[in-house]
Amino acid sequence: MTNQLHHFIGGQKVSGTSGRFLDVYNPNTGEVSAQTPLASADEVRAAIASSAQAFPEWAATNPQRRARVMFNFKRLIEDNMDDLAEMLSMQHGKVVADSRGDVQRGLEVIEFACGIPHLQKGEFTEGAGPDIDMYSMRQPLGVVAGITPFNFPAMIPMWMFGVAIACGNTFICKPSEKDPSVPLRLGELMLEAGAPAGVLNVVNGDKEAVDTLLSDPTVEAISFVGSSDIAQYIYATGAANGKRVQAMGGAKNHAIIMPDADLDRVVDDLIGAGYGSAGERCMAISVAVPVGEETADRLVEKLVPRVESLKIGLSTDPDADYGPMVTGAHRDKVSNWIDRGVEEGAKLLVDGRGFEMQGYENGFFLGGSLFDHVTPDMSAYKDEIFGPVLQIVRAKTFEEAAALPSDHQYGNGVAIFTRDGDAARRFASQVNVGMVGINVPLPVPLAYHSFGGWKRSSFGDTNQHGMDGVRFYTKIKTVTARWPTGVKDGASFVIPTMK
Repeated sequence: MTNQLHHFIGGQKVSGTSGRFLDVYNPNTGEVSAQTPLASADEVRAAIASSAQAFPEWAATNPQRRARVMFNFKRLIEDNMDDLAEMLSMQHGKVVADSRGDVQRGLEVIEFACGIPHLQKGEFTEGAGPDIDMYSMRQPLGVVAGITPFNFPAMIPMWMFGVAIACGNTFICKPSEKDPSVPLRLGELMLEAGAPAGVLNVVNGDKEAVDTLLSDPTVEAISFVGSSDIAQYIYATGAANGKRVQAMGGAKNHAIIMPDADLDRVVDDLIGAGYGSAGERCMAISVAVPVGEETADRLVEKLVPRVESLKIGLSTDPDADYGPMVTGAHRDKVSNWIDRGVEEGAKLLVDGRGFEMQGYENGFFLGGSLFDHVTPDMSAYKDEIFGPVLQIVRAKTFEEAAALPSDHQYGNGVAIFTRDGDAARRFASQVNVGMVGINVPLPVPLAYHSFGGWKRSSFGDTNQHGMDGVRFYTKIKTVTARWPTGVKDGASFVIPTMK
């Protein structure tokens, strides 16, 4: 019998009542492993009501006590690391070591959120005017929600709710319906850590659930990570309903390879950053831009055998470079992009289509693919492929190479590989992209900095985690206080100034 999953509302596992379910697969075998209930609008509103009921008490809890809950949650995540990683791998398909990294990067934001007593401090000015003091307070917004993607089912929920809950908000997580078990478990662990019931609710669903969160007036803010078209929809709809919105979209991350770069190290970095997690990362390097024909030829010579020798295996195989893709539909979509690249005239040096794992022929596996002579006018270059596909776009000069990521519709991440400090500094300063790596292939900021791209990679004015996360999940209240001395000055009819 297929395992039926649930929602987590008010500290309880709640069975779905809408009658609508979506199959969850084991990507290794292609078999249905569970069914996710798709919440009705009423079920989502029940979660909103639970969060609203929990908010006043949680917001009134002092920051130090909220931090203690986060410390407890951190310990529980560490204690359950192996189970969470295995659960994640069996629904997503990434290898267990990569799943541990998924959980760990989320845990780092929880560690950051443990410092909330310091992070949420306001400002104070004594004697701002005659007998006047002025101070500001950071206060929570209320009920907030996060809509999270399939590719990081542990990290991105913790990116969102870690900071939000530490700041005194209550949170509703709407995870991807493709792999929801880890977010559901995180809800249970937050309750075990000491957060009151309703502080973290997890509701599974599709567009009906999303639209309910976007339209319900009780929800004050929405955070989203996913494709750019949906991110733009989330941003426009949420803003139209008076909500704060941060919506992270797609990416086409370039790696600029200068002639002086250490190509052996570059190839190692490209293999890991391009093919790790089957390329299902918004920070994956999907375009390599060698500068000069000689650099390009040397790069291709080194890359081809490495891509051909990638070990694709089960998500439980400790020796596998990467595992299956999340669904058969997504694997087929990536295969269609490879077809498109060939049709558009790119040279397919390594073809990963048709790969089958012996004994697991129904699994969602796809071999690594490598394109050369890709040009910026090709649709396979313009759009995000989100799979184990690396494209090489040759550039004649540094200026031509630097223009590629700057002119692309996405502006999430970019990297440059060089020994030339002047070129690297100039590139980092001028490139029109939100996150830059210098000899670093995955420039994902640590938890105490903020994550976010530019252009169609991000909609909204604030980024994920770091101090931007604290700003997003709090509102500033400024108090101007005067304690009368007993001397009466009479009425004033002009705006106060410091003249």
